[in-house]
Amino acid sequence: MNFKAILYTIVIFAMSISCHVQQLPKAVSKKTIDQWVDKKEWANGLQLTLHESVNRDTFYKAYHTNKKLWDAAFIFLKDQNLDEIIPGKYPIIGEQVFASVTEAPSKNKEEVKWESHQKYIDLQYIIKGKEIIGVTDASKATITKPYTVDVINYDADGKYYTTEPGKFFLFFPNDAHRPVIKVEGYDVVKKIVIKIQAAPSN
Repeated sequence: MNFKAILYTIVIFAMSISCHVQQLPKAVSKKTIDQWVDKKEWANGLQLTLHESVNRDTFYKAYHTNKKLWDAAFIFLKDQNLDEIIPGKYPIIGEQVFASVTEAPSKNKEEVKWESHQKYIDLQYIIKGKEIIGVTDASKATITKPYTVDVINYDADGKYYTTEPGKFFLFFPNDAHRPVIKVEGYDVVKKIVIKIQAAPSN
């Protein structure tokens, strides 16, 4: 290969790298993410709101990575008569998105373990009753039971929230959570959990 051919190859290669760099997505500001969450176009008409414990940046990235799955989850939740939906498992998109409805007693705090999931993101909403849910960063927790069947258990300290009507929780793979804790006076809780497949890590 002569000098001109080598130079031509180098120029073409440099141009291709330049084009690739220009096409990389830009970082999204906190203001943009907050506006996106508050505008609620992602909700597809769902009237529930995002709980304040949810990491908005993680939600933004997860939604835009798997928009089809998230849209299906929100549309399913919007279209159901939640007061009348019966307990059971409801496929939404095969094993990528599915819902589980339960109506069962909540538990004493000492009976409930901290947990996180790797394969699925949890969308949790209390339909009737109240429960307490703990939330913490999984990286700050101590693993007590390694990963099995999409559950890791921990010892952890976290912040606890009493569930409120109209607000749903999201638990991503980095979110350890401790749900189903009893609130005095609310023995049986009706709840929906939608499992949304998490994007594979790069």
